[in-house]
Amino acid sequence: MKLYHSDTSPYVRKVMVALHLAGKAEAVDLVPGSGTPLDPNEGTCSANPLGKVPCLVTDDGLALFDSRVITRHLDATFGIGLYPEGDALWPVLAREALAEGILDAALLVVYEARLRPAELRFSPWVQGQMSKIHRALGVLEGEAGRFGEGFDAGLVAVACALGYLDLRFADLGWREGRPALAGWYEGVAEHPALVATRPA
Repeated sequence: MKLYHSDTSPYVRKVMVALHLAGKAEAVDLVPGSGTPLDPNEGTCSANPLGKVPCLVTDDGLALFDSRVITRHLDATFGIGLYPEGDALWPVLAREALAEGILDAALLVVYEARLRPAELRFSPWVQGQMSKIHRALGVLEGEAGRFGEGFDAGLVAVACALGYLDLRFADLGWREGRPALAGWYEGVAEHPALVATRPA
């Protein structure tokens, strides 16, 4: 398998955490795939027309993109146990989508600052994205007491989202007023799969 990746992408990190949980991190060749909408990576675009990482190319040449599709594929292939069966699946998918929403909003804020000329930046847009993040964190704070000690796809996504906030939004102070979520993250951040995939 081949994975187009970026060392700091939280979406890629989700996939790498799944590979580490499966004990299959060495089974994937990592291909640098960093790019932006203004400067896409040609190699990534050759596999994923959207030009986004992660993109996993399977041994039989199938290109899979969107981190949720890739983690679902890895779970089915390696039996990691990230996606339960029956009605237990829906809360996991909902939490995974919530964490992805945090990442989507955060990335839009990063792009606004990095890619848009200063004179064209729109503060209400940024504030709107940050409001999404704060609302989602509030929901996660209310749920954190029920997270438990194991991992599912939703909790992997939450951990990667919180790690990305630490990386790109160090001044956000997301832990303030959220003791349950902060306490949970403090414990899981030291899991070997998260330590091994921590951005430098």
